[in-house]
Amino acid sequence: MAYEYDEENQRIRMNVLKSVYGASIEDYPVWMAATIDKLMEIKKSVRIVLADTREHEYDFSESKMLLEIALALERTMKEVISIKNVVIRGCEDDAAPRYEFLQKFVAEMRYDPIEAYKQLLREIRHTSVRAQREYDDLKRSCLQHYLNSALLPIEKLLDSCLLIQKAKPHLAEHKNRSLYRKFFHPTVRPNFMYTHYMTLPPADAELVERYAVGDSIVEIYQMHGKTRKLYHLIPPEFRLAEEEYTLLDNARRYIGRHEPREVELQDPHRLRENLFRIGLDMLRDLSKVNKIEISEKRLQELADILTRYTAGLGTIELILEDENIQDISVNSPVGYSPIYVFHGVYEECETNIVPSMEDAESWATRFRLLSGRPLDEANPVLDTELSVPGGRARVAAITRSLSPDGLGFALRRHRDKPWTFPLFIQNKMIDPFSAGLLWFLIDGARTMLIAGTRSSGKSSFLGACMVQIMPKIRIVTVEDTLELPVEQMRALEYNIERLKSRSVITRVETELPAEEALRTALRLGDSALIVGEVRSREALALYEAMRIGALANVVAGTIHGESAYGVFDRVVNDLGVPPTSFKATDLIVIANMLRSPDGLHAFRRVVELTEVRKHWKSDPADEGGFVNLLEYSAKDDVLKPTSTLLTGESVVLNDIASRVREWKGNWDSIWSNIQLRANILKTLTDYSKAKGPEVLEAPTVIESNSMFHIISSEVKEETGELDSALIYEKWQGWLKNRF
Repeated sequence: MAYEYDEENQRIRMNVLKSVYGASIEDYPVWMAATIDKLMEIKKSVRIVLADTREHEYDFSESKMLLEIALALERTMKEVISIKNVVIRGCEDDAAPRYEFLQKFVAEMRYDPIEAYKQLLREIRHTSVRAQREYDDLKRSCLQHYLNSALLPIEKLLDSCLLIQKAKPHLAEHKNRSLYRKFFHPTVRPNFMYTHYMTLPPADAELVERYAVGDSIVEIYQMHGKTRKLYHLIPPEFRLAEEEYTLLDNARRYIGRHEPREVELQDPHRLRENLFRIGLDMLRDLSKVNKIEISEKRLQELADILTRYTAGLGTIELILEDENIQDISVNSPVGYSPIYVFHGVYEECETNIVPSMEDAESWATRFRLLSGRPLDEANPVLDTELSVPGGRARVAAITRSLSPDGLGFALRRHRDKPWTFPLFIQNKMIDPFSAGLLWFLIDGARTMLIAGTRSSGKSSFLGACMVQIMPKIRIVTVEDTLELPVEQMRALEYNIERLKSRSVITRVETELPAEEALRTALRLGDSALIVGEVRSREALALYEAMRIGALANVVAGTIHGESAYGVFDRVVNDLGVPPTSFKATDLIVIANMLRSPDGLHAFRRVVELTEVRKHWKSDPADEGGFVNLLEYSAKDDVLKPTSTLLTGESVVLNDIASRVREWKGNWDSIWSNIQLRANILKTLTDYSKAKGPEVLEAPTVIESNSMFHIISSEVKEETGELDSALIYEKWQGWLKNRF
C-alpha cells in the first residue's frame, strides 16, 4: 500500500486499489491501524483519503478523532508502560501478565480503540476487585500501584479523546464495527471526478421527501437539533457498475489530451456537443477493447456523465437541474464545507456535496472564458451568467485579494422558462386583481420601477411583466449580467433586442458603461425599454429619457429599496438624480421576502403598488407625492385596493383613460376592464389544476393575451363598446377549444 502525504493540501492519500480489504476506516481494522500509525508520525489533523476505484475522504474533524487516539497511544507507550508503573519491589512475578495485557491493549488500540477501551475498563474493574479482596499487604499494594500508576492514567488519557466520549453511551452495543459508522461519514467520489459526496445521510436524520431530478435522486432530511435541512443528492454516477467506473476513468484520461480549438471555446454549446461525440466514440472503443458488453443507450448515458465532468461544470449542473433550487453557495476556503442551497420548499439547506479545490479552479477558468472578464487578485470579483442543460444562473465569483480564503461562488438560478403572472398567482406572490391592474398599467405604457430587498423576486417579476407586453411591440433590454428571459422570448417570436453593459463591480474597460448602453438603446427606435437593474449612473440617462418623452411604450426596471420612499432616497441621494426628475416615475412596485413568526419559513409577496404624483417640490413623502393603490394585508395574506383606487382617484389610471375615448370620464369602464383582465388570469390559474401546469407557462399566457386583444377589437367593432362580459365569454370559448 502506497502512502502520499501532501503537506500543501493537508492530506494523506493511501492507495488501496489492489488490497483485499475495502476502502473504509470504519469497517476495516487494518486501515484504522495504518491511519493511526501515519497520524502518529505527522502529528497533525489532515484529510485522509483511501483510494480504490473511488476515493473515500475523511475530513478534519474525523481525522482529529483518530489523531487524539494516536497521541494518547504514543503517550501511553512513552510515559505509562514501564516496569516502575506496573509492579513494586517484591511482586516482580506479576510483571509478565500485566505487560502482556498492556502490549495487547496497545496493539488493539490501533485496530479497534473502542474495544481496547472496553478491555481497559474490564481490567480496571478486575484489578480493583482483586485489590479489595487481597489479604496480603504487599500484593494489595502492588495491585493498587498497578491500578493508580498504569491503568487509571491510561483511562484518563482515553477519556479526553472525542471518539471515546462519543462511544461511551454505546459501549454495550459495540460487538462489531458498526458503531464506528455512527462517527465516521466519508465523502466518496469516483476517480474520474473531483467532487466528494457524502453517500449516506447521518444516522439520526429523518427522511422528509424524496424525488427525482433527471437521472438523479434528491432526498431531503431533517437533521436532529438543526434548523437547516440536508439536501442529499444521489447522482447517476454513483449507481454505476465497477466496469463502467473503469471505462469512465480511462475515457477521462484520454479525453484530457483533447485540446479544443479557439472557436469551440467561444461557443460552449458546440464544445459540449463535440466532446459528447468524442466521448461516446471513445467509450464505445474502450468497451470493445476491454470486452465489456454494454448497450448503446447505456453508452450515451455514460457519455453524458463524461461530458458533464469535462466540458461541463460537474456537480453544479446536477443541482441547477432541480427546479426547486433558487440559490447555490460555494464558500471559501473550498473543500472545508459543503455546498449550501436555498430550496423553494425547504429554504436553507446544506448538501452532501463537498467540492474540491480542483473543482473551484476549473469553474473559475470556465467563468472567465464564458464572460471574457478577468478573475484574479487585481480583479477579485467576476459577474457573469451561465447556461447549462437544465438551468440558467447568474454567477458571482470572488477570489483573493477580496476573499482572504480564496475562491468562492454564489449562483442565482433562473427558470428555464419565463415567469408569468399566473405562475405568481399560483405561488401567492400576487393575487389576480393586482396582476390584472398591473397588466392594464403595462398596456397603458407607464414607467415602472420594481423594488425590493435582495432575493425578493424583483428580476423574476420584471420578466413576468415583459411577458404581458404585446409581441407586436419592440423591446430593448439593458443589463450588465444577463438575467432576463430574452432568448426564451425571442423563441416565442418577440421583437426583442438585448444590450449588455459594463458591470459596475468588475468595470471591464472593453464593455460600454451602463449610461452609454442606455443612450444606445434609445437610438434603436421606438420600443419598450427594460433595464435589468438601476444601479449607478445609468439612472441619470434613464430619467433624462423619461423626462424628454423619448419613450412612448412601457419603461420598467428593478432597483433595491424596501419602500417607495426608500426608492426615492436611493435614486436621488445615492444615484444623483434631481428630485424633480424622479417625477418621471409613474409607479413603484414593492416586492419583499416575508418571514413567519418562528423565523424558519420565508415567502415572497408583492406588498405595495404606489403611484408617484407630480405636484410636489422636494419630498414626495411629506408633500403627498406617494399614493398607494394597493397595500398588503398581513392578516389576510393578500394585496388589497386602497380607497384611492376604489373611488377612481388614481392619477395614473385617469391619465391612461384620458387618451382612450371609451374610457375618458368613465371610471366604471376602466374598473370593468381591470376586473376582466383579473378574471382571465384567475381562470388560467384555475384551469391549470385540471389541464396541467403548461397552462401557466409563457406560450399559453402570451397566446391568451393576444386572443384577449383580438377578441376585444372584434367585440368593439360588433357592439361599439368594450363589453367585458362578452369579451370574457368569447375568450373562455377560445380557451375551451384551445385545451
